[in-house]
Amino acid sequence: MPSDDFIDLLKLLVRQPSVVGAEHSFFRVLQRELEERGANVTWYEGLLVAQGSEPFSTMFSAHIDRHGLVCTGPNEFQYAAFVSANRTDLLNNSVSEELMSKVTGRFNHEEVFAYEPWSGVYRGKGVIKKSYVCEFRNNLIFEIEGLEGVVAGTPIAFKDQLQLVNNRLEGQLDNVISAAALVHLFDHGFKGTAFFTAQEEAGKSWRYLLEWFRRFGGSTNRLFVVDTSPFPNVESANEQLLVLREKDANATFNPDSTQLIQTLCEQNGVSYLYKNRYVEKENAKRASQGLTANSLGSTELGRIIAASNGLVDGTTIQIPTIGYHTMHESASVDSVDAFLDMLKVVSNI
Repeated sequence: MPSDDFIDLLKLLVRQPSVVGAEHSFFRVLQRELEERGANVTWYEGLLVAQGSEPFSTMFSAHIDRHGLVCTGPNEFQYAAFVSANRTDLLNNSVSEELMSKVTGRFNHEEVFAYEPWSGVYRGKGVIKKSYVCEFRNNLIFEIEGLEGVVAGTPIAFKDQLQLVNNRLEGQLDNVISAAALVHLFDHGFKGTAFFTAQEEAGKSWRYLLEWFRRFGGSTNRLFVVDTSPFPNVESANEQLLVLREKDANATFNPDSTQLIQTLCEQNGVSYLYKNRYVEKENAKRASQGLTANSLGSTELGRIIAASNGLVDGTTIQIPTIGYHTMHESASVDSVDAFLDMLKVVSNI
């Protein structure tokens, strides 16, 4: 089981709203927690940077936005990620969009609350009564009971709390669990840099991160991006403790960095799986059945590698989960333990 300190921190952060496009209040909470742990914290548009005494020794990045809704008119609510991305319809061109089209009904009866995006001040609560894809706008629309007076532009977060169910941590884990892990590193003397990015679910976070590297990056910008990785069921998720990637739909990751993580996993007895190989194997089966192929997925790292012209490189370390992009995403405590240990090994702490 992860330490009580980590669990307490994760419980705290899970309860703080961080809807994509309205993450300011969560950044404020992160700043406080990081500065209490001795980090030097700098805030940029869409990015919070926490640094120790040797900033370029190890660099991690985690996105901190979570799925939620935004009020778009009188008693009208839409999926915040699509509004933030200035997207007017569901094009089914990414994993999250495909998943959201499938799991629309899973948000029915979920409790939500409205908040001020900068301060995080509570503005009322409600319950989702219905969610559907509007045939005219081809976008996700939600009907909420209890927030009739909320004005357009107000973010709506899912009411959430961390639970331990069948030896699995459960909640809206993507990607607050990685953010908590990076904060937790500073409790153990982390000397490198931790980036916390906004609007990853809207496909924008890489821009904020790339701007930082263009201004301040060194000659070796090896970045480890940490996140969760979805699996269809507990059995497939539990077959490995960590998920690695050699590439995503956007770019090939740094092979030396990827090999380093594989070697460290093997040296420390941590089982792992390459997600791109997993998807390619599944796609071979789908092709034999006449089905269309699944996407390799689009990650923050792949986007920044593709756009940086060699300025930024690296690899990913991910926690296998089930219930992706729902209120009941869960990860085994063994995977979370292995994830925390691997971050410490990579950081030499």
